[in-house]
Amino acid sequence: MRLSLPSRSTLLHTFETLLLGVGGGVLFAWLQLPGGLISGAMITVAIAAFAGRPLGMPPLLTQTILVLLGISLGSLVSRQMLHDMSAYPLTITLLALATFCATLGSSLYLQRVHAWDRTSALLAGSPGALSQIVMLATEKNANVAGIAVVQTMRVIILTAGLPLLLALTGLSTPAPATTQPTVASPLELAAMVAAAVAAAWVLRLIKFPASWMFGAMLGSALLHGSGAIEGGLPPEVRAAALIGIGALIGTRFAKISARTVLRYVGAALGSFAVAIAISALFVAAIFTMTEVRFSDIVVAFAPGAMDAMLALALTLHIDPVFVGAHHLARFVFVSVATPGIVHLFDRPQIDADD
Repeated sequence: MRLSLPSRSTLLHTFETLLLGVGGGVLFAWLQLPGGLISGAMITVAIAAFAGRPLGMPPLLTQTILVLLGISLGSLVSRQMLHDMSAYPLTITLLALATFCATLGSSLYLQRVHAWDRTSALLAGSPGALSQIVMLATEKNANVAGIAVVQTMRVIILTAGLPLLLALTGLSTPAPATTQPTVASPLELAAMVAAAVAAAWVLRLIKFPASWMFGAMLGSALLHGSGAIEGGLPPEVRAAALIGIGALIGTRFAKISARTVLRYVGAALGSFAVAIAISALFVAAIFTMTEVRFSDIVVAFAPGAMDAMLALALTLHIDPVFVGAHHLARFVFVSVATPGIVHLFDRPQIDADD
């Protein structure tokens, strides 16, 4: 079987994407903005994509970035983090309720204020699981363009805004010594990569969601949680993973025209505001009921994509196990519950302009 190589245009688009991502990430980091590497790369690439540049990344590079991100997240795991998992059942239950309420609130807003049909509004209001939502929207002949804009803008706003919000309110967590591991030895790095790729491949075989990132995180976490390895990836590699995931998020605008974005920006911002307001009520309730750090709860309950929120957990020194468990639970809840809910309210209305 002959191995197909990327075309020249694909390589040029990838190079341009990475160049923009590195430039934006380094600039934001130099300005000492919170989460600067990921948010800078994301914003720079998103602006260029919005302007019509054909940006993108090949699957192999995307998978490599996700594996590196997973390894970095797993290297932050400690025995204390694993011990704190006893609080998860309560918070995950409340997360499921918060997801349902936020989805319902966003859906009602889109129906009442922007006259969306119920199916499109429900799908646009479902946080996370973007690929599954778009596939379901296509199957149900819903407003795919509007749903994509609402979902993408939600991720962009959260990824850029959460670090600034936590910093401005004084709730961002300084990096303790335990979250700044030394660089692992070459043998340990090889063991981490091998465990990460093996775990990711197993999860991929059983069709586990976000298998590359969660598998790598699991393999790395097992080694670090057991004490077998204490060091992590070199800082330059971890920074490259953060810039890479930021650039990857930014490329989502490459498939959406400027006309489409402008058409649905009001619906996107309004539904986002409703979802955030509802999620904030649950965050406040959990903060008063548990001893979990407020910053951990905020990122865990933020209605954004798993990869983006876990990347923020890494760059903001937030408990990756807590955030990962909750966003995985949200992904499963949305993937399982949304199709059933949509079937109950399946009345799509096709927009003549789409």
